[in-house]
Amino acid sequence: MAAPLLQVRALHAGYGPTQVLHGLDFEIEEGSITALLGANGAGKTTTLRALCGMVRTGGEVRFGGQRIDGRATEDIVRLGVAHVPDGRGTFTDLSTEENLRLGAYARRDRSALAEDSARVYRLFPILAERRHQQAGTLSGGQQQMLAVARALMLRPRLLLLDEPSFGLAPMVVKEIFAAMREINRTQQVTILLVEQNAAMALRLADRAHLLETGRLVRSGSSTELMNDDAVRRAYLGY
Repeated sequence: MAAPLLQVRALHAGYGPTQVLHGLDFEIEEGSITALLGANGAGKTTTLRALCGMVRTGGEVRFGGQRIDGRATEDIVRLGVAHVPDGRGTFTDLSTEENLRLGAYARRDRSALAEDSARVYRLFPILAERRHQQAGTLSGGQQQMLAVARALMLRPRLLLLDEPSFGLAPMVVKEIFAAMREINRTQQVTILLVEQNAAMALRLADRAHLLETGRLVRSGSSTELMNDDAVRRAYLGY
């Protein structure tokens, strides 16, 4: 049996003297979609940042069998971990196309860039129409699509998504979630998704972890969590 793509053991993380994560243990199988759920302040965003080496951490993180805890963020990116932060992080002064080219900066193989640009434009046709437009003038939904598309230009094995639905119209959210399913199915990109919309996240994901005040309190298949009365009442509203 193949080892999980991501293995996390006793992960601690924090900012300055403030400890946010208190010993997380979880695994992510290659080719899966995993949702990380929890209230505001539970430590979801910090978990993604810790996996990327962006905050002070303790414990062990293995990606593709090799330890990545303590490594520089750029090294982790080169191994194939792409992070789409909350707030999108597009380069607003650059065009859509220039943003996509920047997404591929860490790649060693440059030969397939045109092919990959064509692929993300098929995934998000509106970006093809706006390829020469300044990113800062795109709508919020288009900027979120661009942030995901830029991350895909890395050809990641693992895509970390932080609140992709935040502040967006329901139709746009539906389109972005459909794109995530497509990416996972056709390109075998493994996805770890942080999402406030728990119902939508559980419908997309294979598995889910529930985080409360920096500790994992429940893990299981999406179906198990959707059928858990406490989870339903607290996060699904029924």
